Amino acid sequence: MLLVQSLALIAQAAPGSVPDPQDRGARCMELAASSPARGETEATRWRLQGGGFLARQCLGIAYANQRRYEAAAGAFTDAAREAEAGQDSRAADFWAQAGNAWLAAGDPDKARAALDTAIAAGGLSGLARGEAHLDRARALVAANDLASARSDLDKALRHAPEDPLAWLLSATLARRQEDSMRARRDIDQALRLAGDDASVQLEAGNIAALEGDAESARSAWEQVIALAPGTAPAAAAREALAQFAAGE
Repeated sequence: MLLVQSLALIAQAAPGSVPDPQDRGARCMELAASSPARGETEATRWRLQGGGFLARQCLGIAYANQRRYEAAAGAFTDAAREAEAGQDSRAADFWAQAGNAWLAAGDPDKARAALDTAIAAGGLSGLARGEAHLDRARALVAANDLASARSDLDKALRHAPEDPLAWLLSATLARRQEDSMRARRDIDQALRLAGDDASVQLEAGNIAALEGDAESARSAWEQVIALAPGTAPAAAAREALAQFAAGE
């Protein structure tokens, strides 16, 4: 999600314009996505040559695509602070990217702090605002603040209604809160948008089991194994299916 969100925000940085293929920023972002190590080298060189916060953002994307999430969060934070110093509204985008990177790094407290700043800045709109609320909800769930997480997820669904992850997490939270009607409604939306996603099918099985629909639960969990063998969702699906074997 991080890379997709980052590239979407890049596109928002210059509304109505098409980046020149020769533009250094566009080339740096392309390298950060397609060849992250080379992107890191180019971003570092560009930053030393005065590339400013856009060079730092490119560096963050290059780090993220190498799974160096703490370094990515640091680069995005530096970009945000530099943009703030120049009173550039893109600071909010960079704070949101920092929050996303801190989540990937497994630090929900730092993620929440960055996302609080991003949302409070007021410069996010549309998909970017929805993704920021979604990420803050993830941080709040990690802190077991489910009521606040629900509020953020509802905002995420309003601003990013075509994001299947938002519907999936909303369904999962509803299940945890024992709101089966909301869980079913939201997982149906996630299935509509991403029915071939193993995590969505896994949660569909969990919700079906909660509803007492053993046949649908079994079917969903079997789909998880077929879609993503050898993954964590497949292992969870096999464990869930074992209950049927134990009862036979």
